[in-house]
Amino acid sequence: MTRARLETGRIGEEAACRHLERRGLRIVARNCRTRFGELDAIALDRETLVFVEVKTTRPGATTGPVLPAHAVGRRKQMQVRRLARAWLAENVPPRHGSIRFDVVGVSLDGSSPVAVEHIPGAF
Repeated sequence: MTRARLETGRIGEEAACRHLERRGLRIVARNCRTRFGELDAIALDRETLVFVEVKTTRPGATTGPVLPAHAVGRRKQMQVRRLARAWLAENVPPRHGSIRFDVVGVSLDGSSPVAVEHIPGAF
């Protein structure tokens, strides 16, 4: 992955986590590595454990959907579920009543977020 893509992802994840915190969620972990890959963020929404997938784009992107959150297709959803199962098996998670999978799409203008789309229970 190029340095520019890594920086874009880092900025998007930071904006997404700030957005979630403003909405009352508590970030439990970020960039969680499992043997299958990495989860962008894990949060608590009251008693619900939330696994968050973040997608970030810059203006003028020539590929992909118009809204970054729509880039999470069936294959990515299955991967995030697999990562969540691995994380739960490898960690002692905080107490939770249920599990949810959210998607946060972030659009950047330069290095500044201009739009954040949060889809709770996206899949």
